[in-house]
Amino acid sequence: MSILTAPSEPKAQEAAPSIELTGVSKRHGDGTTGVVALQDVSLSVASGEFVCLVGASGCGKTTLLNLIAGLDRPNVGSVEVRTPSDESQATSTAMLFQDSALFPWLTVSANVELPMRLRGMEKPERRAIATDLLERVHLGGFGDKRPHELSGGMRQRVALARALAQEAGLLLMDEPFGALDAITRDLLHDELESLWLDRGFTAVFVTHNVREAARLGDRIVLLTSRPGQVAATFPVDLARPRRIDSPEIATLAATVTDQLRSEVGRHGR
Repeated sequence: MSILTAPSEPKAQEAAPSIELTGVSKRHGDGTTGVVALQDVSLSVASGEFVCLVGASGCGKTTLLNLIAGLDRPNVGSVEVRTPSDESQATSTAMLFQDSALFPWLTVSANVELPMRLRGMEKPERRAIATDLLERVHLGGFGDKRPHELSGGMRQRVALARALAQEAGLLLMDEPFGALDAITRDLLHDELESLWLDRGFTAVFVTHNVREAARLGDRIVLLTSRPGQVAATFPVDLARPRRIDSPEIATLAATVTDQLRSEVGRHGR
């Protein structure tokens, strides 16, 4: 368990969420040039829950992910990330950025194998897992290529496979499918959902695509325009698997979009 501020009151472990933000505010810079990215954000994410964050550009979604990942610290409030008490469960955090951040000197397969290699996994086992993951992200046969030989969208799919190879208990994703075409994105929604259902990891997914959020999430959290605050939460009570073009997804996405437009308009005034 990692706590990124002064200690808070202990909570009963059996009722504790996987992620808990309490009164979090984050300011970038000082003085008149400083920007308040987040203000008084409180949010809990249950273990195994898939939460999607939506909001206008600059509302603090990426800042929120960085705070959860431990890459930054809040100025006010606390961010608590609890790992499973069962040692057989994955306890690490994996993060998938908008930039694929692959190692250019490694092959595609070696990039995916790297987290397993660092865990001491034997080569035959990690090679088999990497091959399976590359098939899942529809890059079978590309294992011997170098990142510079792939398109930007393909590199991002390799990055997704590498993140999944960590078998982390918490997966943080910052618009991972934004550069992909609609068909590939839809296929990867299916694969990501399948792996999430199989492994039971907790997921926090940032997206500008409201339909994507409704397609994937157990819950959609809408942030206000800067400074980011929780404006509304929408439970997604739709059976899985879902189709992004279904009427139910469209109806929910329209509801969320209406409130998002209201928030953007309020900020503009």
